[in-house]
Amino acid sequence: MSSTLLSVQDLSIAFKGYAQSISQVVSNINFDIDEQETLALVGESGSGKSITSLSILRLLRKEQVIYPTGDILFEGKSLLHAPEKQLRKIRGNQISMIFQEPMVSLNPLHTVEKQLYEVLSLHRGMRRNEARSEILQYLDRVGIKEPKNRLSAYPHQLSGGERQRVMIAMAILTHPKLLIADEPTTALDVSVQAQIIQLLKELKTELNMSMLFISHNLAIVKKLADKVAVMQQGKIVEYNNKQRIFLRPQHNYTQTLLNAEPSGEPMPLPEIPGILLNVNRLNVEVITQKRLFSSKKKKIVDNVGFTLHQGETVGIVGESGSGKSTTALAILRLIKSQGDILFDSHPIHNLSGKKLLPFRSRIQVVFQDPFSSLNPRFNVEQIISEGLLTHKKLSKKECEQAVIDIMSEVGLEPNMRFRNPMEFSGGQRQRIAIARALILQPELLILDEPTSSLDHTTQQQIINLLKSLQEKYQLSYLFISHDLGVIYSMCHQVVVMQDGQVIEQGAREKIFFEPENEYTKTLLSFWDKPARLKSKNKTLLYSEKMNEQEEKDDQKFKNKVDWGDALLMRKD
Repeated sequence: MSSTLLSVQDLSIAFKGYAQSISQVVSNINFDIDEQETLALVGESGSGKSITSLSILRLLRKEQVIYPTGDILFEGKSLLHAPEKQLRKIRGNQISMIFQEPMVSLNPLHTVEKQLYEVLSLHRGMRRNEARSEILQYLDRVGIKEPKNRLSAYPHQLSGGERQRVMIAMAILTHPKLLIADEPTTALDVSVQAQIIQLLKELKTELNMSMLFISHNLAIVKKLADKVAVMQQGKIVEYNNKQRIFLRPQHNYTQTLLNAEPSGEPMPLPEIPGILLNVNRLNVEVITQKRLFSSKKKKIVDNVGFTLHQGETVGIVGESGSGKSTTALAILRLIKSQGDILFDSHPIHNLSGKKLLPFRSRIQVVFQDPFSSLNPRFNVEQIISEGLLTHKKLSKKECEQAVIDIMSEVGLEPNMRFRNPMEFSGGQRQRIAIARALILQPELLILDEPTSSLDHTTQQQIINLLKSLQEKYQLSYLFISHDLGVIYSMCHQVVVMQDGQVIEQGAREKIFFEPENEYTKTLLSFWDKPARLKSKNKTLLYSEKMNEQEEKDDQKFKNKVDWGDALLMRKD
C-alpha cells in the first residue's frame, strides 16, 4: 500500500494589498498525493491552481503573501514552516516544477546546454562530458528534433513548443519524487501532446514519481490523472477519483467544465470579399553556423504562400517548430524574409521604418507567450493604451475610457487596470494581450496561440468575442493554433505546415474531413473530436458511400447501355 507523499491541509492563501488590505485567493483547500500517483488540479483561469502549486515550494514573494490557515506536508514534514536552507535542498531535487510560461522561466542569456548542465551539476554533481550524453538523451525523449544542433541555441531561437519541451527535460533530469507540472502541454500540438503524456507516464513508472498535474485540458487529464480536484474561485468544489469525476460529476461547475468545448461555426463571409493579404514564395533563413568569410544558413520557412480575404479567418496548424510563428513574424516585418507580402494590394515586404508605420496600426498581433510580451514595469492601463498613444491623438480622458471599454469587452474588470501583469493569471494576461491588440481596431489581427493558456469555458468566451468583433468590424484573422477544435470553430480556410513548408491547404471542411496528405491525416488522428463532429463525420462517410453506390449504379447502367448499343450495331 502506497503512503502519502504530499498533503495539503486546510490551506488558505492571501495577498497583502494597498493600505494593509488583504485579499484571500485560496480558501481552506485539502488534497493528498500518494507515492506514484497523479493528481490533476483543474478549473478556470484565475481559480487558484497556479497559486496553490507555487505555494508548495514557497515560490510566491514572502513580502506579499500570507497563509492564514493550514499547512503543506512533504513526507510528513512542513514546507510552509521549513527554513530556507532546507527548502533549497528540496526545490529542484526532490520536487521539480514545469512552469506555465517557459520563455520567462528560461534564462535568455544562456544556451540550452548551459541551463540543463547547471541542473545536473547542482543536483547530481555531474561533470560536463558526462552530463552532455544525459542532456541529449532527455532532449530526444521529450521530442526535440536534432538535439545536438539545439544545444547551442538560446531560448528565443526555439519555438514555443520547443521551449516547453526543454523545460520538461530540465524538470525531470533530477529524477524528482514529485513533479509539479503547471500547464505543461499548452504550447504543444496534439501529436506532441500525445508524446509528452506517454513520456510522463513512462517516467512516473521508471522513477517511481508522483505528479501534481495542473491543466485546463480535460482530455489530457482523463488520460493521465488518477485523482482530480476541481477548483473554482479559490475553493475545491469537487475531489474524487478520475472515474467518478468524468462519469458521475456531482457539482454543477464540474459538469459545466466537462460540457465546455469550442463550438459554433466561422462567421459568414461578405458577399464579395476582397483580398486583404497575399503571401507568395515566402522564405526565411537563419544562420546556423558563422565562419570568418562565410556562414551556414538553414531555411525554416520555405516557399510559403496563401491568400486571406476581408472578413475571413485563415488557420495555420502544424507541429511545434513547423514554421507557423516564424511565418507570422515575417508577415509582421519583425524578421527578415524573402518573397512577396501584399497587404491591401500594397507590397510591404520591402518597407521599413517610417514607411511601414502606417501599416502597423492596421496589422496587430497577439503573441504566444503573454507574460514575456507584456512590460512588467507597466500597469495594465499603460500596456493597453501604449498603441493608442503611438498611433492616435487622444486626450488622457478619451484614452482612459477606451481602455475601460476594451477591458470590459474581453472580460476583464476595468478597475484592475492599475495592476501589474504579474498580479494576473495566465489566462487573464492573455486577455490583456488581446485587448492591447484590439484597441486600435485593426483590419488584420494575427493571433499566435491566443487561447492556448485558457480553459475551455474562457476559450469559448474569447472565441465568441473574436467572432462578434469580426462581424462588427469585418476583421480578418490569421489564426495560429495547435488546438484543432478552436481552428474548426473559427476558420474558413486551413493551412497545414510541416518543416517550414505548406503541405496542404484548403477549405475547412475539406481539410478536416477529406485530408489528402498523410501528415494531415496523422495530425487529425490525435484530435479527440467532439460528439457533434463524430456524427457529422459519420454522415459524411454515409454520403460518400451513397455517392459511391450511385457511381456504381451509374456505371452498371452505362455498361448496359454500351452493351445494348453494341448489339444494335451488330444487327445493323
